[in-house]
Amino acid sequence: MINGKATGISPSHKWFGLSLQALVVLSKQDSLCPSCDIAEHLQSEPTLLRKILAKLAKENILETREGREGGYRLKKSPEELTLAEVYKALQMEQSVCTGMRDATGGHPFGTDMKAAFRDISEELDRSMLEVLGKHTIADLAGRTG
Repeated sequence: MINGKATGISPSHKWFGLSLQALVVLSKQDSLCPSCDIAEHLQSEPTLLRKILAKLAKENILETREGREGGYRLKKSPEELTLAEVYKALQMEQSVCTGMRDATGGHPFGTDMKAAFRDISEELDRSMLEVLGKHTIADLAGRTG
């Protein structure tokens, strides 16, 4: 869901991992890079990757050009683009801790545990964004060949 509407394409944590890898590939390019080249480099499904790249373009992380000479390029320098920005741009629907809350039942104890888990998972989500905000695409690119 995006803005309360079912889209059939739900961002997942796999999307986040693929988007970071694609952005690292793009950070090493001087010109536009076609999605098929990125998909080949990542050994990923091109259709899924195009959906992810379209979302990043919509959120102004990528510049796009269509056509035979088209492709993708970062809109800002890899040194300025944080992992938190990418995570937020994907509008991840499920918290990392959703499974904790989903494991509780509808009985009184389960309801109490769900409330306790909610507080913990909200704190974890804030901490995660704080950590992601300390790292950039350039940092990741520097760790790869």
